Amino acid sequence: MKDFVISISRQFGCGGHEIATKLSEKLGIPYYDKEIMKRAAKDSGFDESLFMFYDEKPTRSFLYNVSTDGFAGITSTGRTLEDQVFQWQFDTIRKVADEGSCIIVGRCADYILQDNKNLLTIFLHANDDFRCDRVIRQYGINEKNALKEIKSTDKKRSRFHNFYCDNKWGDAASYDLSIDVSHIGIDDTVELIAYYINKKFA
Repeated sequence: MKDFVISISRQFGCGGHEIATKLSEKLGIPYYDKEIMKRAAKDSGFDESLFMFYDEKPTRSFLYNVSTDGFAGITSTGRTLEDQVFQWQFDTIRKVADEGSCIIVGRCADYILQDNKNLLTIFLHANDDFRCDRVIRQYGINEKNALKEIKSTDKKRSRFHNFYCDNKWGDAASYDLSIDVSHIGIDDTVELIAYYINKKFA
């Protein structure tokens, strides 16, 4: 099978991290989530905490004032600091995609790699009950605040993606596969994606 890249976009609480991990193990290929940020930081020379601060967050265009959080707004290059951070992040995504088959979670990979002919784009979503149950169990979020946290995180991811990309976050027409995990569960979602990969890239 030829090399391919799987880009997974996901709603918060639908099991995207677990699905990516299990799919990585099943296919024997690496997956990148926050590892993208760590590698980008290493390559750029910027502090890793800077990349984590900006991770999938809308910034100055959506009332995030970085200067109040201890980071300089404009660098000596004339480009804003967040633009440089995102450029390093996007360049790192291209690098790992060039190295061979892999899975990349979030961070606009579906858009950044859109010219890759061997790219499979996936959007994972689930109903509120499924997601609330997961975030309560997985992250210890208070039941009273679970839905609020879910909606807040989704809003940030959507704004971040829609600011940097032409395609709309969560729009089924923008992805090869859009899967409701709450209908078939984590393991069957992994199997469904693996089946699609075998059909698409065989």
